[in-house]
Amino acid sequence: MYHNILVPISFDPERDVTAPLKLARVLAVPDAKITLLHVVEQIPSYAISFMPEEFMSEARTALEKELAGLADTLPNAQGVVVDGHSGRTILDWAEQNKPDLIIVASHRPGMQDLLLGSTASQVVRHAACAVHVVR
Repeated sequence: MYHNILVPISFDPERDVTAPLKLARVLAVPDAKITLLHVVEQIPSYAISFMPEEFMSEARTALEKELAGLADTLPNAQGVVVDGHSGRTILDWAEQNKPDLIIVASHRPGMQDLLLGSTASQVVRHAACAVHVVR
């Protein structure tokens, strides 16, 4: 059983957020700390110039609200929104906060993943703690 669990959350339509949350509930000790982490990737400057000024702040507020709702379904859980590149930022957060388990969702790999690598595979290869991949 685990005491400090990190669950990266992606709100992409093809990702299932319920499976990692169920697994976190099963693998956590009763007083475990569970962190739901969402990484906001940077929007290219050429694209952001066409968006309303308040877009990023409103999007971040909506993400924080959504994460808080998910965190409310788990005991001792909190939502955290950070900026960066998904794989690298998840690993950096884990290095600083020392979870003993990362539960990451993965999609079915395709040819693109063989060439570029997915977030889940990057986390699996480089995390200093146990990683459980859920499909």
